[in-house]
Amino acid sequence: MNVITIPVKQGGILAATLWERSDAKGTVILHPATAVVQAFYKSFADYLYEAGFNVVTYDYRGTGRSRTGMLRGCNVSMSDWIEQDVSCVTDWAKSRFPALRIMAVGHSVGGHAILLSSATRSLHAAVIVASHAGVTRTIKQTVEKIRVWSLLRLLAPVLCRIFGYMPARRLGLGEDLPAPVMQQWGRWSAMPDYFYSDPQWDARRRAGEVTLPLLVLGFDDDPWANPDAITRLMGPVKNAKIERREIRHADFGIPSVGHMGFFRSRCAETLWPEVGSWLARECLR
Repeated sequence: MNVITIPVKQGGILAATLWERSDAKGTVILHPATAVVQAFYKSFADYLYEAGFNVVTYDYRGTGRSRTGMLRGCNVSMSDWIEQDVSCVTDWAKSRFPALRIMAVGHSVGGHAILLSSATRSLHAAVIVASHAGVTRTIKQTVEKIRVWSLLRLLAPVLCRIFGYMPARRLGLGEDLPAPVMQQWGRWSAMPDYFYSDPQWDARRRAGEVTLPLLVLGFDDDPWANPDAITRLMGPVKNAKIERREIRHADFGIPSVGHMGFFRSRCAETLWPEVGSWLARECLR
């Protein structure tokens, strides 16, 4: 396991970690969720490495080890993560391992990146975990819907104006975020079809151009990435070969999965092989 630095063409760096093996069957890039640092995915990366893959994890600019200096004034947006950061780490992996197939696993906004980034054309296959169209009306539980709506529409805009960034840590919501990330996320959540409705972000066309095999995972106790929200996200993805699995956590003897739990060690023996075996099969096709 080696710590590496990948420069971003538009400015800044991506702090990344590489698991490299001489007999790798392919290379897997892990695209993280919003406000989640790469260390969260270490155990899953270890699993993929032991399963025969090179693995790359990283932090988006403005988060984790990719954060340089103060967040106030950082002008990186969520669409910059999706297009610029993802493209740079994908190009780096292609250059480092030109003879191997490049695949990706995207968690939440990392799954959005697989659908929308121009770098996706370089992938051989990808797995999308707990990703959804983040419009608040798809949340079924009333209390959770009010909580998320209040955070994205009321609290976050005020806090970003006061602090110049989103102080998520103080609220127990993960990593602090650049203000443009939080503001763009809030705007998308207010649109009828999330980022597909954004006139400045040609998301519907981008998603329609994806043609690679996709494994899409949802979990029955995830309040955000529920079946309706996943369907809204995947609707414009008309040309990909999609295998969608709605996983009932009780069927696997797991107490909970939710939005974050797939990457925790309690899922190692039951759910991780679902992804590892799928990636291994696609690597051979």
